[in-house]
Amino acid sequence: MSMSRDEVFTKVKDVLVDALGVDDDEVSEEATLTGDLGAESIDFLDIVFRLEKTFEIKIPRGELFPDDIMNNAEYVENGRMTQKGMDTLKAAMPHADFSDFEKDPDVSKMSDLFTVKTIVNYVESKTAA
Repeated sequence: MSMSRDEVFTKVKDVLVDALGVDDDEVSEEATLTGDLGAESIDFLDIVFRLEKTFEIKIPRGELFPDDIMNNAEYVENGRMTQKGMDTLKAAMPHADFSDFEKDPDVSKMSDLFTVKTIVNYVESKTAA
C-alpha cells in the first residue's frame, strides 16, 4: 500500500520528534537535522532504526546518510568537496537537494543536506520500490 507524501511526512515527523525530543512544530521539510533539530551523530543511528521499524523498510548502512565520503582524499580537498566527490555524493543521495551546496561545497556545510525533506524523499522512494 503506497502512502501519500503527507502521510510519509507525518510519520517521519513523529520519528524525529521521538528520536530527537523536539517539538512537533519544529519539524518542517526545510529543517536541517543537525542545525535546526539538534541531531548528533549518534542520533542518526536511532533515526535509521526508527524509520526501518515505522515504514517496515531496510536501510543499508550509509545509504540514507553516507559516511565514507568525507574521509576520502579524492572527494575532499582543502575542506571543499571536489567534483568527483560531488558526483559521488549526488549518486549516493539522489533524494537530497544539492542546489545550495553546489554553490559553496564547503564540507562544513554538508550537514545542511540532511533535511527532513531529504528523509521524506528517501522514504518515499524506498516505500514505492
